[in-house]
Amino acid sequence: MSYFTRSAAPSAATGWRSPAVLLMIMAGAMQLSFAAWWNLMNNFAVQELSFTGREIGIQQSIREIPGFLSFAAIYFLLLMREQTLAYISLAFLGLGVAATGYFPSAMGFYITTFIMSVGFHYYETMNQSLSLQWLPKATAAASMGKIISVGAFAQLIAYGLIFIGWQTFDLSFTTVFLVAGGLTLVVLAFVIKAFPKFQEGTPQHKKLILRKRYWLYYALTFMAGARRQIFTVFAGFLMVERFGYHVHEVAGLFLLNGVFNMLLAPKIGSLIVRFGERKALIVEYVGLIGVFVSYAFVTNATVAASLYVIDHAFFAIAIAIKTYFQKIADPADIAPTAGVAFTINHIAAVFIPVVFGLVWLISPAAVFLAGAGMALVSLFLASLIPTNPDAGQEVNFWFRAPAPQAAE
Repeated sequence: MSYFTRSAAPSAATGWRSPAVLLMIMAGAMQLSFAAWWNLMNNFAVQELSFTGREIGIQQSIREIPGFLSFAAIYFLLLMREQTLAYISLAFLGLGVAATGYFPSAMGFYITTFIMSVGFHYYETMNQSLSLQWLPKATAAASMGKIISVGAFAQLIAYGLIFIGWQTFDLSFTTVFLVAGGLTLVVLAFVIKAFPKFQEGTPQHKKLILRKRYWLYYALTFMAGARRQIFTVFAGFLMVERFGYHVHEVAGLFLLNGVFNMLLAPKIGSLIVRFGERKALIVEYVGLIGVFVSYAFVTNATVAASLYVIDHAFFAIAIAIKTYFQKIADPADIAPTAGVAFTINHIAAVFIPVVFGLVWLISPAAVFLAGAGMALVSLFLASLIPTNPDAGQEVNFWFRAPAPQAAE
């Protein structure tokens, strides 16, 4: 029984060989290598390569190029199934991370970052598409919360091993990168052997899809990508450059993030099912405005670490953007729109690290205040989501006065 010898309908698969379990294990496999890479990335850049804000901005922009090109995934689906592309993407991710330490130069780091990023972004594109196709609408947010929780547990393993082993065993960057990437490849080999080839449900369009009625989803996705860059690129860099965090200290911070994600993500998913996407996203963006403004003026390392954990805790609420789209979408649009959405998500990501890397050299506070402005725009967009979104009910312009009624 394996991907190569057995086919199964997603709805008929039961037990641990179900699509939901496969998505959970793949999420764990992805995080084993990506979490370790993310933990070491800033320290590797500063300590081994002497990067400044300029070089880290270039490297992060390179990391986002494959995300910007995620729309091309739909053309790969002319040649292979989505499940196959997800597996190939995980292989690229593992190989890119494993090779990172063997090329300790700026150009080497840029190239391995690109390879790793191709795997990461195309896997995430396929993961989103398969999740929205395989998981029932009524419980999708709760199931996605569980998937995030499993990924967070894998993060805990990666961060925990680095936190404990970095100083205890005097580990090198090369060793940790190699082991982390290798573990992803081992888990990938297991899922290929253990899980069947799941049959596709609604046939997906094999062309790019842009629909006017999805405009709010596109806008929310664009703003989420823009403001996330402020966190992923500059919040971590702040901890290393300004507050002098060492590798094991960054690992401890990420370990705390993983615990919060593992415990909170399933609950957040259930709350989205209960209260709806609109309320969930409003809570997220109000919180982010406060966090980014606080980042701009923080001078204490402990307070900065607390803000980092709080900021990261909001990430699980982004499930609501995906489930909003699931409710309004034509089922055949899910795969092509997943690729388009990742491209839209990364339009800003390609230039924000470079541009704001230069701004950082002048005023780090200005970078985070810009992030607060992005969160404010996202808050307005979230307020336009209907209480019960559906096809034909994609947007609620609450600020428009009702048309006057003729007197009877």
